[in-house]
Amino acid sequence: MADTGENTPSPDPVTPDAAPADAPAGTPAAEGEDGVLGRRVARLAKRVRSFAAAHGGAAGTEGQIAYLGARGHRLVLVGADGAWGDVVAPDRGELTAAAAAAGVTLREKLDGETAARLRTGPYEWSRMAGIQIGGGRHTA
Repeated sequence: MADTGENTPSPDPVTPDAAPADAPAGTPAAEGEDGVLGRRVARLAKRVRSFAAAHGGAAGTEGQIAYLGARGHRLVLVGADGAWGDVVAPDRGELTAAAAAAGVTLREKLDGETAARLRTGPYEWSRMAGIQIGGGRHTA
């Protein structure tokens, strides 16, 4: 076949966003960037759901997202039983989507009502106070 110099489009053009037809489902090539993002959100949502289930269920669990700087964002979770935990991700949108997928209510700020529900135990107090209340002592 002679080259006529014309550019003829292929019958099945591949764009950078399109996945190869033979790429297995569930692979980054098949899912593109949205697939990677979706998997990260799913992993975060699984952690949030796990926390909520262990501490009174999603209906009683609330969260607040705080900016950490270059590290990203932190979702602080307060369970129905007053236990608290956190999840860190590079993007606020990922944490928002994870909380929504887990059925957790997000608050704009950690207000007095939510803060009053927090339970702090001996571990937290020793970490906050350091050597003042029995933390490790420095020896010279």
